[in-house]
Amino acid sequence: MVAGDPAERNAARLLVLGAGPAQLGLLAAARRHDLYVIAVDRDPAAPGFRYADRRAIVSTEDEAAIERLAAAERVDGLIAPGIDWPVAIAARVADRLGLPHPVSPDTATLSTSKLRQREVFAAAGVPQPAYVVCSGTDEAAAAAEQVGYPCVVKAPDRQGQRGLTLVPEPRRMRSAVEVALDASRSATLLVEQHVAGHEVTVNGFSLGGRFRPLTVTDRLTAEPPAFGVALAHVPRVGEVATRLGGGHDAELCRAVLGVDLNGLALAAALGWEIAPLQLAPVAQAGGGCVRFLVAPTGELRRVAGLEEAYAVDGIKGIRLYRKPGHRFGPLLRGSDRAGAILAVSASREEALRQADRAAELIHFDTVPVETPLQKV
Repeated sequence: MVAGDPAERNAARLLVLGAGPAQLGLLAAARRHDLYVIAVDRDPAAPGFRYADRRAIVSTEDEAAIERLAAAERVDGLIAPGIDWPVAIAARVADRLGLPHPVSPDTATLSTSKLRQREVFAAAGVPQPAYVVCSGTDEAAAAAEQVGYPCVVKAPDRQGQRGLTLVPEPRRMRSAVEVALDASRSATLLVEQHVAGHEVTVNGFSLGGRFRPLTVTDRLTAEPPAFGVALAHVPRVGEVATRLGGGHDAELCRAVLGVDLNGLALAAALGWEIAPLQLAPVAQAGGGCVRFLVAPTGELRRVAGLEEAYAVDGIKGIRLYRKPGHRFGPLLRGSDRAGAILAVSASREEALRQADRAAELIHFDTVPVETPLQKV
């Protein structure tokens, strides 16, 4: 599409905050829905840019730049899928520009603060891990004695594993506090009770004031264990996010239940009407899974075995996040993954087996690099 093209003038214009692996499903859905997409990401090599009509090398946390871009591009809506902090930015920018948005600025801000969520859950009597707000090592050590070891030390305003450490004993506290404060935007941290159990994520959609749960997913993780909703004697709520999941949850929902969460999120961001029937699940499979791929450290030369992997029964999709030339470091967070496999079958267990079988067929050929690995 070029400027002045009739198709550009007539298509709804959407600004997507983020073009990384967590946004691939939404960006692909926007392309299927014939939207005109402007994507922003600070990474010039972000894989989602291939779905965008226009790209802007802008941080998803640069609110002023995002507002200027949204106004200049005359967008009809904004969305921040898969990442927490930009959710509030999208809501505030939409509010100031008079654009439709499914989440109010206040609610969006609440959803991006683990501390505010803890306070609101406590006021409402929602079961959750015990927690203490701290600002340094001495306070954190005292808080750990209160909630007990092992405990979780985390930044209150970061996503996933960033700024988070499972602390098994007192001598590990100082380094955990340093990690949390280094990541924290507010110079504070949370010390939380570690609730051992099974982590579960519930994905759903709110329409007309009613929350409609759709999928319940668990995670098989590398050490240390991931943190979220843990089940002990009663369920404990870890956190709530007002966005699409970053682990291809929307694609999994569509493959297993036939509900297009990406399409619904696009409609909500543009202020389009959503019919309740669009949220009615129709089972497509007995179970499904997303199996992430990890490449050896080094510079990627090529990826082999994709055709063989696609031929495995039940494989619905394979996403590769990086092109040859990308340098992989150690697996520290979600953005370090190399790709993902979506599989469905008659049961969850069979889907996992099929995904593992496909993963064994995919080979990432990397070569060592002499200089320190850098993100590209």
